Amino acid sequence: MTLQFIHDIRGNTTGVFIPIEDWQTLKTKYSDLQIEEIENIGELATWQKNIINERMSDYYKNTTEIVDFDKTIDDIENSL
Repeated sequence: MTLQFIHDIRGNTTGVFIPIEDWQTLKTKYSDLQIEEIENIGELATWQKNIINERMSDYYKNTTEIVDFDKTIDDIENSL
């Protein structure tokens, strides 16, 4: 197994990168890993949920200030 360790600027290990082939092997060997992976699909961190909630709240307070996405992209592309 070839692992790559991720370090911060102080040299502390902050993470590990596992190649997908090795991850698949580990999931076969340890079935709980497969369950953990499935349970975490679509999970958002609390800070992400808070940002979404704030943005949705702003949207519902000011629906008149909404700009169409496709029109905005067209405007950006035309200005390039």
